[in-house]
Parts: sequence; C-alpha cells; structure tokens
Amino acid sequence: MPPFTGLPANGEVRLFTIHGSNTIGAELGPNLVRQYLEEKGAKDVQVRSTLVSNEQIVSGFLPDTGTRLTVAIAAHGSSTGFKGIANGASDIAAASRPIKDKEADLLRSIADMRSPSAEHIIGIDGLAIVVNPSNPVGELSVEEISEIFSGGYSDWSQVGGRPGAIHVYARDENSGTWDSFQGMVLGKKPLIESAKRFESNAVLSDEVAADKGGIGFVGLSSVRKSKLLAVSDGSAKALKPNKLTVATEDYALARRLFMYTDDAPENPYVVEFMDFVQKNEGQQVVADSGFISQELKEVVPEFYGELPQDFREITNDAKRLTINFRFREGSASLDNKAMKDIERLVDYLQNQGRNDAEVVLIGFGDKKRTEKRSKLLSKLRAMAVRRELVRNGIYPKLSVGYGEYLPVASVNRAEGKMKNRRVEVWVRDNT
Repeated sequence: MPPFTGLPANGEVRLFTIHGSNTIGAELGPNLVRQYLEEKGAKDVQVRSTLVSNEQIVSGFLPDTGTRLTVAIAAHGSSTGFKGIANGASDIAAASRPIKDKEADLLRSIADMRSPSAEHIIGIDGLAIVVNPSNPVGELSVEEISEIFSGGYSDWSQVGGRPGAIHVYARDENSGTWDSFQGMVLGKKPLIESAKRFESNAVLSDEVAADKGGIGFVGLSSVRKSKLLAVSDGSAKALKPNKLTVATEDYALARRLFMYTDDAPENPYVVEFMDFVQKNEGQQVVADSGFISQELKEVVPEFYGELPQDFREITNDAKRLTINFRFREGSASLDNKAMKDIERLVDYLQNQGRNDAEVVLIGFGDKKRTEKRSKLLSKLRAMAVRRELVRNGIYPKLSVGYGEYLPVASVNRAEGKMKNRRVEVWVRDNT
C-alpha cells in the first residue's frame, strides 16, 4: 500500500471510527487496524484502552511529518454499530451477524447495506459451545442445546452426563454473539431466567471453565480453558468447529463476521482499510486473531473414507478447498461472499500457475418432491458456479449434483435448507 501523504503535520488525525461487535472489536478489529497502519508506514503503533470499558484507541506516528494517526473502536455489540452509522458517530459497523431488516431500513437513506460494496464479510467464526473440562459430555445437538438454554433440560443426566444441575451462561442483549445464538439455536424460545449474562466472550468462557455444571456459548477464538463440544443439527453429522468445518460453514453454528460501510464511502481510508482486510495480509490477521480466515487451503476431510464410492471416485487424489459457494435467500444468484470467493479461487489457481488444474464442483441441496428434482437443482447450482469461473478463465472438469445427500443442517428449518444448498470445490493437479 502507498504511504500516508497529504496529512497535516504535527497534529492528530482521526482516520475513521469502528463501532459494534465485541467479538470483532475486542481483539480482531484492533489487530487489523494495527497491521494496516504499520503497512502504511506508521511507527510506534499502539493499542490502548480508554476510560470506557470495551473502547480502545489504535494510534501510530508518522516520523516524517510528526503526525499522530488514530482509529477509535467501541465494541458494545453489533446493534450499536448500525446505530453509529445512522447517527454519524461511526464510519464502519462491525457485526457478528447479518444486518437485520429494520436496521437496513433505518440506513436506506445512507446506503443499500446489503449490496456487495457495503456488506463486507471479513472472516468466519464458529459459535463455540463450551463446558467445564471435567464434563464427560462430548457432543450435543442443536435441539438439546436449545432445551438447555431455555430451561427444558436442567440436569446433565438428561443429555448423557453425570447427574448435576446445569448452570447456563450467555452473552448480553447487545451482543451479535447473542443474536446469532438466539437465531441459530433458541428461535422463539426464551432464555432461562437464571442465566448469567456477560458483555465479554473471554470472561464468560473463564467462568464456565471454573464451573463444573457450567455451559455457555462464545466466539471460537474465546474457548480458552473451557472444553469445546461437537454439535449436530438434525440428521447431520456432529462436528467440532475447525478450519474446514467453519470456513465452509458446514459446522452447525458457523457464522460470518461482517463490516458494513457506506456503499460509496467519501473517506478514502475506509475504502483502503476494507480492501486491506479482504486481501491475504488482512486475512492472515484474521487467522492470527483466532478466527477462520477466507484464505484458501486444500484439505482432506476427516471422514473422507465414509463417503460413497462414486463420490470418492470423482474426487480421487483431489483435495477439498476451504470454501462452499452459497446463494441468496430465495434466489439462484450467488451471495456476496460467494462472488468474492470466485475472485479468491481464480487468484488462488492463477497465482500458483495452476490454471489447468482439474476443478470438480459438487452441488448439494435440500429435500424436494422427488430425489431426481433435488439432484437436478443441486447440479444447476454447481453449473451456476461453473459459469462464473468460466467467465474468469477457469474451466472446471466436472459439475455434478448430489441432491439432499450429506446435509450439514436440519432440513426442518428455513435456515437449514439454505445452508444445505451449497457447492463444494475439489481440486487435483493434472499429471
């Protein structure tokens, strides 16, 4: 990136302000800003807390001009980020959930917040279900977790554990982590009144780790000394959050991390910062901060041997990439992340000189009236991805559909159906 130029000498300049999610604002946001300032040539970059809890200032010094650059970060929950944009207090809204309809409507006069130029997916987080390390329970279903947090189950023996009271720990009302948990797990069920509420992921996790009857939910980067559980949704396989399961959003409680801006920001540093966050340098900071980056990796799934014979034949000697292409709700169009992932996939292959690598696209879907129709629709999704890749000079060898096979989420919920409608990417080199 070019160095800072044209700034006033011997003064302090506020480049931009970020309000919103504690999940992002506690460490990830400051880490991204620090690296951005350093790559732009700032020296003595520091992150310091203010007198207000969960607020920080990141600052750096330009020795040539004597200018002090600052970025203010206030991490009081995702909803506060959108309010900050609405009232002009913030340039960037950090959110650990998608923008809600009422928030998008509030900001409609400023920007179309769901457009690719306003909605930026900066990484993926796994909503981790944590318990005390001595707890023998190793996995729970989304339904069991829902019953626990709503009070339906009150003793660990009801979910296969040792007899003993369950103590529930939850994030506070402003938290995007809470919004995600409520949407993915509780639905319309109320949180049990005895739940202890926390503004901080880290504090919640430490409290659970110290309580033999405790259970809570935190961002994946905040598991700390707690025990991480595997989670299943419907008939889907129970999975723990890791690089593959979270990056592909196959893990039942995977969620995207967002930053929202004006769709045409007047502040050039906002534009430059968001571009930095999406590139590999920024995504490395995401990974170093304990989240799952969107930088592509090739892996062999742990349960590859359990896949059907024909599936293994078409992916023989291939590795799966850590992306899944998904689609807009009620649409055959790729969503904002998928369109960005098309660029990532093309760059990944071209930068490695592997334009001729064999790419296999495997589509999946949800249950339809007939298995034939489900397979057809899943193949059409794979073909939609293929068209975008061909436009960019990549010609996949195969585009196939497996229909409702291998669900990753419950087929009984609208969100689960959307999650099951996906396209996997496998790559092998020509020999």
